[in-house]
Amino acid sequence: MIAKISSGMDTAGLIRYLYGPGRANEHTDPHLVASWDGFAPDPGHTTTATATATATRKLLVADLDLHVKQARRLGRAPKQHVWHCSVRAAPEDRTLSDAEWATIARRIVAATGIAPDGDPDGCRWAAVRHAADHIHIAATTVRGDLRPARHWNDYLIADRELVTIEKEYGLHQVVRGDRTAAKRPSRAEKEKAHRVGHEATARERLRTTARTAVSVATNPEEFLTILTATDNVLVEAQRFPSGDLRGYKLALEGDTNAAGEPIWYSGSKLAPDLSLPKIQQRLEAAGPQPDTDRGQPSPWHQAITATERIPQLLDQADDEAAQAHLAAFGEALDALPLLAPQNLRPQLRQAASVFERAVRSRIQAEHHHARVLRGAVRAMLREPSPNDGAALAMLLDAAILVTLAAVRWHHLRHHDQQATAARQTHLHLQTAYDQAAAAPLAALARRKPAAPTIERFVALVRETVPAHAQQIVDDPAWHALASALTNAETTRHQPATLLQQAAAQRTLDDTRSPARTLTWRIRRLTQPPATTARPRATTGTRPSGHTRTEPLTPHQPTTSEAQRRRR
Repeated sequence: MIAKISSGMDTAGLIRYLYGPGRANEHTDPHLVASWDGFAPDPGHTTTATATATATRKLLVADLDLHVKQARRLGRAPKQHVWHCSVRAAPEDRTLSDAEWATIARRIVAATGIAPDGDPDGCRWAAVRHAADHIHIAATTVRGDLRPARHWNDYLIADRELVTIEKEYGLHQVVRGDRTAAKRPSRAEKEKAHRVGHEATARERLRTTARTAVSVATNPEEFLTILTATDNVLVEAQRFPSGDLRGYKLALEGDTNAAGEPIWYSGSKLAPDLSLPKIQQRLEAAGPQPDTDRGQPSPWHQAITATERIPQLLDQADDEAAQAHLAAFGEALDALPLLAPQNLRPQLRQAASVFERAVRSRIQAEHHHARVLRGAVRAMLREPSPNDGAALAMLLDAAILVTLAAVRWHHLRHHDQQATAARQTHLHLQTAYDQAAAAPLAALARRKPAAPTIERFVALVRETVPAHAQQIVDDPAWHALASALTNAETTRHQPATLLQQAAAQRTLDDTRSPARTLTWRIRRLTQPPATTARPRATTGTRPSGHTRTEPLTPHQPTTSEAQRRRR
């Protein structure tokens, strides 16, 4: 069950809505299921003319507002005196009876302090049911002794009560968060997006744009420069008198209010971790990119190695460091659509969007722990991507294990929403990996060794990794693994030693295809890391030779320098 609580100042307007047809004629059989004394007038059970139903609504409003009017004469009435709580069951829940909904309503108003049990001066309230799956509780927040109701933290308290109700009634137990999620778009925002032909709301589109810009930028000024260079995005920077950044706001061109003015969103309104101070912390922790020469490992190799280590790091006791690694991994997912072939981008964008929920929790991240991965990702964006697709496949193979480790890490800490998000991300990454790995694995399989060599490797696998041996040799990727072992043997590596090292890097229990995972591990163990093609830029802007023209998001392509503008 989910509760939604709001406040207002118009009792009559709320009652009129609850007993009306609804915005889309969705209200059926509106009627009272419970009230403060059990005797409140019920307009829904008026069987005579419409005029009588209207009169009964006015009586109900007058009864609810009685203490409000008394307090108003004494100058003690609150301006926002209406308390409105909707309680909705899950779609898979059984249909509750009116009596069950009445009990739930009484428990909610008692728990939240609107009408505590045994308190004769509790606030007046009424619970209306106009659909099978939910009720609305309308209350006025002036008690019988004319004092204001004490209902602080009512949403959290109601949510805790609903957890108990779900267990007692055998209902679906909702996955609950820790108030670290980004704000959900309102119904009005969704309807507006639908009217203009967008699946995502303006807030969600700007959030995706900002997150992608953070993954690309090396400092706050470059972050704003990237946003300013993005089509259809308006940027407004707030600065201190010294010129230092104080904050920023974003808007979409064409997304205006009734007065025709752009609707602005500050970073913190987009997501908790997109406020300027949070972005500064992450970018400062990443540090400047060092000058590199041709002898340094390529950023792809560094990113793969750093990603492979994350599951082991999550198993350690340092929660702040683990949270930092998850945040950096989230930034890597935000950047991957800019690096991947066109056919993989939809799944990668979905993965990045879903994993956004998994990177935030009540644990404070110590971002300096994830410096290597952040630096590698930013360097990857400034260099040409490998052509054979193997590097991307290896990175996705390591990323899949990170999501499984993230599920376990969040689950152990009762981060239910984050664990669910990591689990969904795993599915998107698995789909992307299957597509990305197909071509490089097929190329390896075409170079499979002769039958005697394959038989020798089968015996070696059975001896080295007996728990997974049959699954490996039956795997469609087995010939690719045999080819990788042959290549390693040609370069004077010992296949038995390589298999042992590859299997020991991380358990194979989490992998859907141990043969594919071993193939990539053996390739990384035997091939010298590719080196950078040229020095990486160390300034706060992209190097002039940067040739990427992909959009930062699926919604806003970048523009040329001449089109850049700042508001």
